[in-house]
Amino acid sequence: MVIFIYTFAAFFIVIVAMAIGYIVQNKTIAGSCGGLGAIGVDKACDCDNPCDKRKNRMQQEQIKISLIE
Repeated sequence: MVIFIYTFAAFFIVIVAMAIGYIVQNKTIAGSCGGLGAIGVDKACDCDNPCDKRKNRMQQEQIKISLIE
């Protein structure tokens, strides 16, 4: 039982350290293989005519970008 507690504590410390590092860096999580761009997909929804929900999200993103600039 003592080994289990030590092992759990070690994993917990590592997870907390990783979380603190993620919070401090303030970066988004990115994959190491390039994501969808590596296979030639420019966006997550690669359809020619996106649905209304997607169009609304794209408009909201454009508004946020224009406010930042």
